[in-house]
Amino acid sequence: MKMSASPVENMTTLNTDLFYDILRRLDGATLASASCACAAFSSMSKEEKIWENICSSMWPSTKNDDVKTLISSIGGFKKFYADCFPLIVNKSVPDFRWSDYPEYPEELTEAEYYDRGDEDHDGVVSLSLADGIPLVTSMEQERKDGKLWHELRDGIRLSWIVVNTKTKKAANLSSWSPLGGQRHWPTEKDFLLRFGSILPAKDILPCQMVECILAMKFQVTETGVAHTTLKLTELCMQLGDMEGAHVNGRNSLLVLKEALSCDRSKNYNLALESCHLYFKVQSEIKEEKMRYETTLDRLWIFGGITAFVTLCSYFM
Repeated sequence: MKMSASPVENMTTLNTDLFYDILRRLDGATLASASCACAAFSSMSKEEKIWENICSSMWPSTKNDDVKTLISSIGGFKKFYADCFPLIVNKSVPDFRWSDYPEYPEELTEAEYYDRGDEDHDGVVSLSLADGIPLVTSMEQERKDGKLWHELRDGIRLSWIVVNTKTKKAANLSSWSPLGGQRHWPTEKDFLLRFGSILPAKDILPCQMVECILAMKFQVTETGVAHTTLKLTELCMQLGDMEGAHVNGRNSLLVLKEALSCDRSKNYNLALESCHLYFKVQSEIKEEKMRYETTLDRLWIFGGITAFVTLCSYFM
């Protein structure tokens, strides 16, 4: 029995439900491209339900009712995706000398500003073999092959989204993939991953740029021939300037407000490049400061020796 398919002469002859079924299976970037293909795709791609499914697939927490309400209040899921999927990019890292930094005005200490009080965290985040992490029979073996570390470094994705309901803006402060990390620290069962981005601080701080540091720590709680379990022990955000000092209080709020309007890109390499450029300038500042302090120490030593010799010659 031979079967044949008749060609489609006009897109409008296709069932609208078929269009919708096709579009709802696409990821956000592909859906945005498909919306430019024809008027039908453009119209249906504006459906909030499609973008809600995309956001819930990428960010499971958007399934929560309170988060849905928040997203609706700032313009809906399509706008939320457009704001939070691209990564923050800053390539205009200024050339600063460490001596250009004045003393910061007195502000709240980090403990005061990030005070958690007696807040009780009942939610425990853990990973097991069912989540795709490799089997770790012993920490000694993990030190040798590093399979768990490589899986965490290459497989973990993190978003840290800030929302301003007043201006109806949102931004993702994370780098999606880790920028770095450290295994077996501070104990052999601990793993540290570092995410982040470079945020503009023009007219806020002398350095004009700050690093948003997102630290994620895991601890191995169970190993063996049949089980491997990891527990998330810490997840925190800090803002730091080029000298490594924490940015707190009013300045940190101003930086976060500025981040909601800064440049972004879907190209991960551009975001990574801006981070590397910042780290390069930061390293140069630290080296210059060390050279200055070394020279100052030598001058103090030379001055002390000169004074000692002068006193000895005076009393002899």
